[in-house]
Amino acid sequence: MVKIKYIIIAVLMVIIGIWAAIYFFQNEEKKVRKQFNLLSEWVSKAPGENTFAMVQKIKNIGTLFPENCELKVPVYSISGSYTREEITGYATRGRALFSQLYLKFYDLHIAFSEKEVAKVTLTAKLTGRSTLGENVDETHELECLLKKIENKWLFSAFEVVEVLKK
Repeated sequence: MVKIKYIIIAVLMVIIGIWAAIYFFQNEEKKVRKQFNLLSEWVSKAPGENTFAMVQKIKNIGTLFPENCELKVPVYSISGSYTREEITGYATRGRALFSQLYLKFYDLHIAFSEKEVAKVTLTAKLTGRSTLGENVDETHELECLLKKIENKWLFSAFEVVEVLKK
């Protein structure tokens, strides 16, 4: 009876150890995916979002970018290097145009071309309703570059590579 007790305790300790290793030591791919999940969450806007939530989301968006980020979005005539503050300003103005907005990322293909640099090819889908009542439904193929800076993956480049048509 005493031996079974020790075996059960040992098995529980192994299970807890495995869980802790998975939880506390996420692999780099999961950390990169998490940044996309955060960007999606913070760009999205639910109907009736209060001012405090909006301010918090905008503030959080800035934490996902380094001091400078390259943006190439020919569809909107955007091309160049933008500061974190400029990106936050664009996000603020962009979100203000919508009563509801949802950003989702699909089919993420992550490649680590060099240490602490991740190149991600993905599909981004933006849906919502403008404050004027117009529906928005856009899908874009993107290439993103993330760099690990101070142990955090930050978006350093976005490029729209193809517009998918219905």
